[in-house]
Amino acid sequence: MTRSFSPGFSVYGEKRIEVAESTTAEDGTVASTKIEYRFWNPFRSKIAASILAGLDTLYIQPGSKVLYLGAASGTTVSHVSDIVGSAGRVYAVEFSQRSGRDLITMCQKRHNVNPIIEDARKPASYRLFIDGMVDVLFCDVAQPDPARIIAENAACFLKVGGKVLLSIKANCIDSTAPPAQVYAQVVEDMRSFKFKPKEQINLGKTI
Repeated sequence: MTRSFSPGFSVYGEKRIEVAESTTAEDGTVASTKIEYRFWNPFRSKIAASILAGLDTLYIQPGSKVLYLGAASGTTVSHVSDIVGSAGRVYAVEFSQRSGRDLITMCQKRHNVNPIIEDARKPASYRLFIDGMVDVLFCDVAQPDPARIIAENAACFLKVGGKVLLSIKANCIDSTAPPAQVYAQVVEDMRSFKFKPKEQINLGKTI
């Protein structure tokens, strides 16, 4: 679950629960407030699935600035919004106009998300919409050249020492090759762009 950035609103029909939190003031009085948490469905989010699979480090944390490529309608973006909180920012890039409309609607209740309806393959087209450099770049695009897309976006937006999370969709890269071969090639492509892959998880065998 993630602590909701926008209590009272469901993004994709997910379950929500409220829990009481007690705080003690300096004068000793105790106040009770309710906090809402949202269930994070791993069947609808690759990040949630990777956490369930034992991902060592997510890198996305409270206060992070995140560039999210392939935001779709905002299902996972909404949970990233929960994590980064009011001190963080999510720049959500989505090419599809139809999904983009849903993304924009979601952002109306989440003021820490900037929806950007542009092509992730052309980072120069949305350079003015991103304020400064980001801490984490997450890529979930159905394209045959994800390593190049990441490299070009990282060159524009990722701070020195920043981190990259990549969802590799084998069928979108080469539907004729075994998935393991495709994954290995993408890893090599990432190395050719001077990235240093640290961890790999096969979500197909997880859930």
